[in-house]
Amino acid sequence: MKLLILLVIVVGVIALAQLAKIYQLSARLRGHREEEISEADTRLQGSLWIVFMFVLFGTTIWQFVRYGDYLPPSASLHGEAVDTLLNFNLVLIIFLFFVINAVLFVFSYKYRYDKNRKAHFFPHDNRLELIWTVIPSIVLAIIIIYGLKTWTEMTGPASDDAIRVEVYSKQFDWTVRYSGDNEEFGATNFNLITSSNPLGIITQEGVDAALLKSNQKIAKLKDVLRAEKGHLLAEKAEIEQILDGGDNHGHSNDDHSHSQLSEEHKTHLMHRLHDIEELLESDKVTIMSDAAYEAKEDKIYRLERHNQRIMELKPYELGEGLDAWEVGKDDRIVKSEFHLPVGREIEFVFRSRDVIHSAFMPHFRAQMNTVPGLPTRFKVTTTITTDSMRTILDNPEFNYILLCNKICGSAHFNMSMNIVVETQEKYDAWLSEQKVYIAEKN
Repeated sequence: MKLLILLVIVVGVIALAQLAKIYQLSARLRGHREEEISEADTRLQGSLWIVFMFVLFGTTIWQFVRYGDYLPPSASLHGEAVDTLLNFNLVLIIFLFFVINAVLFVFSYKYRYDKNRKAHFFPHDNRLELIWTVIPSIVLAIIIIYGLKTWTEMTGPASDDAIRVEVYSKQFDWTVRYSGDNEEFGATNFNLITSSNPLGIITQEGVDAALLKSNQKIAKLKDVLRAEKGHLLAEKAEIEQILDGGDNHGHSNDDHSHSQLSEEHKTHLMHRLHDIEELLESDKVTIMSDAAYEAKEDKIYRLERHNQRIMELKPYELGEGLDAWEVGKDDRIVKSEFHLPVGREIEFVFRSRDVIHSAFMPHFRAQMNTVPGLPTRFKVTTTITTDSMRTILDNPEFNYILLCNKICGSAHFNMSMNIVVETQEKYDAWLSEQKVYIAEKN
């Protein structure tokens, strides 16, 4: 059936093209020039504008009837206000769409070319300027004020009993963190991010683990540099020159007090020479260009600076005897899906590790950019559980979802996370089963 429809369309286009060619040939035979516009032509063109207007309006109305409401059902308290705001804007846009296009098409028909009519020169009218400046300004002011009011209500301060949930984004997945029994998130620092601490939560254990990992990298790089053949040969030549009585650290042989090597120093140099010779004969020797050698030295320098920044981290008090380094130990970190209780206000705190993402929860009418180095917030009060929404939609496979609504890279399409909305009792039971952060330190 689709193939038949496609063939009909193709044949129709070909037929129209052939008719256009026939019309051009007949015009040439009549001696008609293309730049000459007849009254019949203008009448036809004006009438076609009216026909097109009815076709355009008819297809637009058909799409509204055919596809209906394009939004999924709202499942949050503020979602109704968002939908009302969107519908207000949509009604205004549709009204202007019909009015403005109707005026354009009617004017195209009414004021089509007429050789017996002369256009009136109309350079300026203060009344018209006032009308098309003031009226749009008033309408836009209403839209902006209404939108800002709705936005402020959605993003204002959360209530004292709101549940705080941190949503952490990176290419290309989400991580969610819940506070522990102290209802406070532990402090974080990007320098402490590791495979076992993806959020960089600060604890003494985390600091020790990060320093250990960094020091291991530094030691490995230094071992590579110590085994570089060119530098080993240069060091060997320098030691042999010193042992043979050559230039001793820039002092002349006349300076008897500095020219003589102490037995301890001489023994140390001989041991070092022996080590170099053994190393040169082993398979550990590497050969690097000067640029590669300098690059590894620079990496060591940056790792040492990284260690310094970690060691500069200091514990601080959150008040009421809570230490920022301690409260994070019982934070809960979850992947794959996260749960929310129905009817409770949730304050989402959004963070990003790498680029700007956008946390989008369509059923909650919630969207907020996640910006590196700048926590953002959004509050939501859920109203419909996942099971209830499955019944409403008659879809047993339905799940609320968290999406990235900002094109953030090649795997952006795959950046999603399921959300489960359930009763407070089920939520509490689920949360109690989640591992606390400190349990993951190993």
